Formats: sequence, C-alpha cells, structure tokens
Amino acid sequence: MKVKVSRKANFNAAHRLYRPDWSFDKNDAVFGKCNNPNYHGHNYDLIVSITGEIDKETGFVMDLKVLKDLIKEYVEEALDHKNLNEDVPEFKKLNPTAENIAVVIWNKLRPYIAETKELEIVLYETPRNFVTYSG
Repeated sequence: MKVKVSRKANFNAAHRLYRPDWSFDKNDAVFGKCNNPNYHGHNYDLIVSITGEIDKETGFVMDLKVLKDLIKEYVEEALDHKNLNEDVPEFKKLNPTAENIAVVIWNKLRPYIAETKELEIVLYETPRNFVTYSG
C-alpha cells in the first residue's frame, strides 16, 4: 500500500527571466515584466511530497521531521531571500523559471530520499501559477 506524505514550506526570492544570448527586445517580448533588469520577487510556496510504502515498525512513509530538516537545509537556506540569478550557483547559466526552480529543488533533495520512495515537488510562484515536477 503506497501513501503520499507532504510537507509545505515557503521562501522569498528575486529573479529575472532573460537569456543573455537574446536582445533586450526579444527578452522583453518573451518574458515581459519578468525581464526587469532590476529583478522582481515572489513569495514561493513549496509542497514536497514523498510516496512509498508505510514502514511496519514506525508507521511512517518518511519521518516528516527529517523531511522538514532537509527542506530547511537544502532549499530554504539555499534560496530564501536570495537573488536567484546572482546568488544561486545552479542559476548562473539556467533561467530561473518556476519550472527550472522546481527541478533544481528536486535535484537538491533527491539524494537524501530513499530510492524506493517517489519525490514530487509542487512550487507555487503565485497563488494561481504553479508547477509540478516528479523526476
């Protein structure tokens, strides 16, 4: 029997969507206000879910305290109150779209989740815009 457990977290970060190999006009046409050279920010909401079998001894799919600590160390400390383009190594050459941020978060957490468990990231950039990545 598989069960999904989830932990919600949040972080605040600034970013600019643009490609340095494009002209300003092309970036502006594709990314609009998100191409602001002075950046803009979001209050991101994050849901990290683990799906797997319930451990017969503990009754857990995963100890949520452990998941909370992993999110704090590898996501919140890495991304919270940061300029994603300037401060986060993964985005030096990767456009920090919500899609790419979700994949980066998944890659940061995956090594710490048992291989027998599924990992899913849901990232809300705004209350109405969100992405889901499951590897």
